[in-house]
Amino acid sequence: MLGETDNSRRNLLKLATISLVGLTAPSAKGMYQAQREAIQRPETPEQALDLLVKGNQRFVAHNLISFEEDLNILKAATEEHQEPFAAVLSCADSRVPVELVFDQSIGHLFVVRVAGNVATPDTIASLEYGAAVLGTKAILVLGHTNCGAVKATMAGKAVPGQISTLYQYIHPAITGANGDLTTASRQNASLQASVLREASPVLAELVKEKKLAIKAAIYDIGNGKVTMLAG
Repeated sequence: MLGETDNSRRNLLKLATISLVGLTAPSAKGMYQAQREAIQRPETPEQALDLLVKGNQRFVAHNLISFEEDLNILKAATEEHQEPFAAVLSCADSRVPVELVFDQSIGHLFVVRVAGNVATPDTIASLEYGAAVLGTKAILVLGHTNCGAVKATMAGKAVPGQISTLYQYIHPAITGANGDLTTASRQNASLQASVLREASPVLAELVKEKKLAIKAAIYDIGNGKVTMLAG
């Protein structure tokens, strides 16, 4: 009888402990909010760009931290809304995994991808949504070395389907590159950033109010480093 009483007490204690844990354990969204506060969502365009730079430095150093975040918590907190701190207009090239390049996880970046990272009406509309509705603090146009779209534009040869429709957006960037692909890719990224600043009244106004920064950068697919471009 004594043994049964002891067992009953132990079972009651276990149930009580489980109940208390259930009452006091933070929710997934609560835990995610704590993580976000630790990350410190940037308040200025400069801080947003700095987060991208530091993330790429971790990527180059093979010291990623984004995978350490609890993906279940991230998913729970981003299921109904999103708060990306920056947008990236990137090439569709499979060698440019944007979130990895900047060591960012779910819900951190608003990524728009198209061959040649060109500013077309469609991509501009998406980036306007990211800035005006979601509140991104920075837009980064990310070109990359050995870009197939830029290379094809420079060659000017016949291509199948609608691939050549991209040429009109890239062609101005190859002027003065003297046939150098990397130079043309850098100029293309800068050109597309300039188009975003000038062709969209929505983005231009946010830049004027210092609520948004639009920059260009080049990603080296060989060493993984992102270099910010002037302008």
